[in-house]
Amino acid sequence: MDEHMIEQVGGQIYTFGSYRLGVNQKGADIDTLCVAPRHIDRNEFFTTFYEKLKKLSEVKELRAVPDAYVPVIKMTFDGIELDMLFARLALQAITKEQDLCELSLLKNLDEKSVRSLNGCRVTDEIIKLVPQQESFRLALRAIKLWAKKKGIYSNVLGFLGGVSWAMLVARVCQLYPNAAAATIVNKFFLVYDQWKWPQPVLLKHPDSDEAAKQGLSFPEWDPRVNHKDRFHLMPIITPAYPQQNSTFNVTNSTRNIMTMEFKRGLEVTNAIFAGKDDWESLFKPSDFFTRYKHYIVVIAKAATADHQLEWNGLVESKIRFLVANLESIDHIILAHVSTESFCSKSEDDEQTKWFIGLEFGRTDNVNINLTDQIRHFTSDVYHKAVNIQLYKDDMVLDVLHVRKKELKNYLPQDVYNRVGLKKKSFVKRNSLSMSPNNDTGGNSPDVNGHNETNKNLNESSETRKRPRTSDSVSSDNSNSIDFKTNKNSSDSSVPPKRARLSDSQSSDNSHIVDFKNSGSGRSANDSPITVLGKSTQSDSRDSNYPDVSNSERISSGSQVGYLKLSFSFIVHNSLEISTLLKIV
Repeated sequence: MDEHMIEQVGGQIYTFGSYRLGVNQKGADIDTLCVAPRHIDRNEFFTTFYEKLKKLSEVKELRAVPDAYVPVIKMTFDGIELDMLFARLALQAITKEQDLCELSLLKNLDEKSVRSLNGCRVTDEIIKLVPQQESFRLALRAIKLWAKKKGIYSNVLGFLGGVSWAMLVARVCQLYPNAAAATIVNKFFLVYDQWKWPQPVLLKHPDSDEAAKQGLSFPEWDPRVNHKDRFHLMPIITPAYPQQNSTFNVTNSTRNIMTMEFKRGLEVTNAIFAGKDDWESLFKPSDFFTRYKHYIVVIAKAATADHQLEWNGLVESKIRFLVANLESIDHIILAHVSTESFCSKSEDDEQTKWFIGLEFGRTDNVNINLTDQIRHFTSDVYHKAVNIQLYKDDMVLDVLHVRKKELKNYLPQDVYNRVGLKKKSFVKRNSLSMSPNNDTGGNSPDVNGHNETNKNLNESSETRKRPRTSDSVSSDNSNSIDFKTNKNSSDSSVPPKRARLSDSQSSDNSHIVDFKNSGSGRSANDSPITVLGKSTQSDSRDSNYPDVSNSERISSGSQVGYLKLSFSFIVHNSLEISTLLKIV
């Protein structure tokens, strides 16, 4: 092309999501869409354009995800996080006045371009469908802040993302068109506390008939036609054609957690309107790290920052599948993943940790086996990494079970203090352990605008007990990771059975299980327990069953059993990946 033609064909960058709605917060990312004319294809966006971005000094943490459901380039541009999508329109030129809401633009487009365009089209439709935009924006700011504080703001982990929360608030604004922002917040909790899921949330009737007249036939969310759509647990349907469910990542556990928070939010806002409480109470942080007795820790490690950035993204995108697998286990009534991840750096590697809280139903001496679910998760992550050519030799994925009192070994010091748990010291762990090195800090998100939101809401409003489960851990076969839950014994003199493993030993080379158990008790004269090279005496309150986690060696005479389950599998020809799972 000559220079004159290049000037005429144009091309635009559009914003959408929270930034376009006017509810973005300081430090948040900006969602953008690159719209190009018909002579530019997607391959050039992810190759030549990507290479040009790499040469810019303002661009940091650049990575491309061309195989995603909605392909994206992620970067930090001049200190601002950007997600950039791409869409090619069947037009010779793209002008500054180009309206993306026209149905005719979707003709002759591929599905990836339609999905990319949907972000801008949905955002513009939401703005058009809201009666009072100022009340909508203030209410949405409050709901987003509340959701982040309660740990239920994350589409990738199975909760709701920004567009889903925006549509929920927009629907309440439609139901109460003249209400002030504070009233909308209260009605938000009232409406969704009583909502009969999986009844879908719709902002308007679908445009299927109009689209059909223009010869468009893209896949839409319709449980009458699509069998898979009938299994969506919490459908929130986008208003722009083709209508899609923005919450297909939601699992049973995440839906239950959100509905529980809706109920709590209703109680708090009712108390606020009755003059018995203030808005500060609505935004209290989640009690995730004190709520459960058992936790699963997922740890992603890599030797370099670039490798860790890619590895984190893949592992995080798969955690919701681990949650769904844990939900399938009998007696686990809730698998609650925290949306807060924690990063740390050592001389050897960089690592990120995610936590999943487990809640058990009331059981009678039932062994709960997690081996298959964890094995399936780790295998899926490694195979995916190899298939998309992301895997590097320094990438490691660890999955651990810990009890609440052991969180001190995995949480940063400031976070441990913030959540209200008393902390004495960190236990140093060597390179053989799957647990992380000593943490030096975390990436706990700080949501800005808290006090301002409280002030504005005040101005506009004038006026489980959960079933108990024991801390015991048990295993009765060579390929199991078990939690044993018992009812409280009527005889309080009998200590609970903790960490007792059978004497069986597996000969299966693919699942090496090492059980060590000796003696019927442990006297005061027995040698101390060695925990990863450190000599520590067992807790005097329960000397028969000392508490030891992730130990390499247990001295003779100890009542504690030791389970070390290691499995390896071959992927990508001769590449052997070994994952070690240890639970005591």
